[in-house]
Amino acid sequence: MEEKYILVNDVGTTGTRAVIFDSRARVVHESYAEIPQIFPRPGWTEQDPLVIYERCLEVTREALRETGIPPSRIAAMGIATQRATSLLWDRHSGEPVYNAITWQDTRMSDACERINRSPMFRALHVLGNIYQRIAVASEGLRRNRLGKLLITAAHFTVTPAQSSAHARWILDNVEGAAAKAASGDLLFGTVDTWLVWKYTGGKVHATDYSNVSATGMYDPFGMRWSTLLLKPFGLPGGLVLPEIRETSGDFGVTEVLGEPVPIRSVVADQQAALFGEACFEPGSVKCTNGTGSFIDMNTGEEPMGSIHKLTPLIAWKIGGRTTYMIEGIISSAGSSVQWLRDNLQVIREASESEELARSCSDCGGVYVVPAFTGLTAPYWDPYARGTVIGLTRATTREQVVRATLESIAYQCRDVIEAMEKDSGIKVRGLKADGGASRNDFLLQFLADILDVEVERPEMLEATAVGAAYLAGMAAGIWRYPDDIISTRKVERVFRPSMDPRTRQELYAGWKRAVERARHWA
Repeated sequence: MEEKYILVNDVGTTGTRAVIFDSRARVVHESYAEIPQIFPRPGWTEQDPLVIYERCLEVTREALRETGIPPSRIAAMGIATQRATSLLWDRHSGEPVYNAITWQDTRMSDACERINRSPMFRALHVLGNIYQRIAVASEGLRRNRLGKLLITAAHFTVTPAQSSAHARWILDNVEGAAAKAASGDLLFGTVDTWLVWKYTGGKVHATDYSNVSATGMYDPFGMRWSTLLLKPFGLPGGLVLPEIRETSGDFGVTEVLGEPVPIRSVVADQQAALFGEACFEPGSVKCTNGTGSFIDMNTGEEPMGSIHKLTPLIAWKIGGRTTYMIEGIISSAGSSVQWLRDNLQVIREASESEELARSCSDCGGVYVVPAFTGLTAPYWDPYARGTVIGLTRATTREQVVRATLESIAYQCRDVIEAMEKDSGIKVRGLKADGGASRNDFLLQFLADILDVEVERPEMLEATAVGAAYLAGMAAGIWRYPDDIISTRKVERVFRPSMDPRTRQELYAGWKRAVERARHWA
């Protein structure tokens, strides 16, 4: 029998890759292209949707050409994408009415703040807090679905990262957009929806449960579009919302590669990484260090309410069974190293940061809070701004670089402490993936500041391998979960070596630095 392959489009914030896997989940070939970022104003971040698709098609064709694998031997295609980056397009012409607004964008901060201060949301917070106090003495009240929803409502914050905010801005600010929506001619979608629509020639307008749960438009507790979350933004406002399908399943067929290729999985990037890291047991945690850091805990078959401003999401839905997770987003991780390289020009390459960090024994009291577009979980302060504090005449370039890397680990601890409080589960270990996890200094400091072992897999691009597994499962190539568990390989384990006193002193300094950065703008 001819070998069958899985093709994955892994579409991140800064670039897209096409990865071809064989039936043993080994990478056969990988092609990559950057996606240009557009910054019209401070705090605004956009991408051209047509360029996103063109780059995906470009790397996919290159991967097939370089390997000589004909499309007929691709058993299935999986698509993993950045989440909450949103766009609207004309259902007839296929033309976007505006650029895609990314999850890092903060243009709707004031509007979101008004909603959070509105009587309806204030009432929700009060009701949720009352219920939470009553539920403290009753596990039954805390664990039922309505209770979890009310507890989450007590601490829920509408943020400018959510797709609903993006859609509202486009309808209000792009000429003719609202009229098109009112006539039913405007489709809404996140990047995955857009790519499926383009790949299938407009035949499929669909997303999956993992992606839709991250839009701020969907209720993962009730498993439906949320009137409560859509109404403050006046949505859908005539927008055509996508069909929601299971994560591993049928998303149509693409014929743009010369021969038909079935699309068998659509999944959000972080959920794909959680799957690729084989975090199948409740309480298992992964940390993806890329442009941002994303920390996710599998919470099993019941959604978890968050008291500490984390995000309850759907991890995946397979075979009629839904798996949930809770997440903390850190917006500036690898991007803070890019800031050192591109803005400050204190390093030539991102890889140089590790050598410089190791060249000094400590930061000399310097902290970098990389709140370039505000602080995300667990603070959710869009008005925070980047801060470098603790500088003296003795401060060196190396110490600033080291402090920047350490800031990633400190932010991870912020999230994991909140996660432990929400879940009642002590985190015993961490699985780290993503491009920034190549940095040994970062992972060692992460192990030290968390006081847990940190595993680094052989396959750092866990998002791609997770999407491959999900597509391959739908094509009958792999069985869940046994085949995924048996093929995952660990490259290195980082063990904590920092003494408890130093750990606590360093982290206390970080918390002081964060307070200086908050509410600045």
